[in-house]
Amino acid sequence: MPGLIHEKRCLPPVAGVDEAGRGPLAGPVVAAAVVLPARRVPRGLDDSKKLTAKERARLCALIEERAVVGVGVVEPQEIDTLNIYWATMKAMTLAVDQIAATLGCVPGHVLVDGNRLPRWSYAATALVGGDGLSLSIAAASIVAKHRRDAIMIAHAEAHPHYGWASNKGYGCAAHLAALREHGPSPLHRRSFAPVAQAELPLR
Repeated sequence: MPGLIHEKRCLPPVAGVDEAGRGPLAGPVVAAAVVLPARRVPRGLDDSKKLTAKERARLCALIEERAVVGVGVVEPQEIDTLNIYWATMKAMTLAVDQIAATLGCVPGHVLVDGNRLPRWSYAATALVGGDGLSLSIAAASIVAKHRRDAIMIAHAEAHPHYGWASNKGYGCAAHLAALREHGPSPLHRRSFAPVAQAELPLR
């Protein structure tokens, strides 16, 4: 279970950062940054992948009520321009910049899930498996996942063929079949191979 060991080693305020949506064929990549409160940290924070959608929604509401939260969103067109790695780095940077603007100062330290850091001036540490180690990163993972899922569910109404309400843009069999039948939507990432292949003319 995640705890506050890593946060206690850092100069406050400490922001945890995580992203959602690197792998899908459609939709944005979303990053969140969270500075937890000194008291009343929501109970049950964990890696978002270990939680149900209902639990994520409940915890996201508590996090946004009690913590300082920043969110960065990079849309598919920019993902295609930058590539998904740099788009993810940009989303993380936008999220932490928003935290800094809200706090009126830069975070004392930033804990980032993964093994790479954006090119920024913030003091930061990359933690592999950070969403299972740090409560701040776990909170960020919940916010990023819940926010991105909400975006894809909203887009599903305008693009019902692809089943985004359930698959959130990931390349499951039903999504791939719909992609072959209907072609890409404006929200598909054309730099991703299955989407690029769906655009090729049939011979």
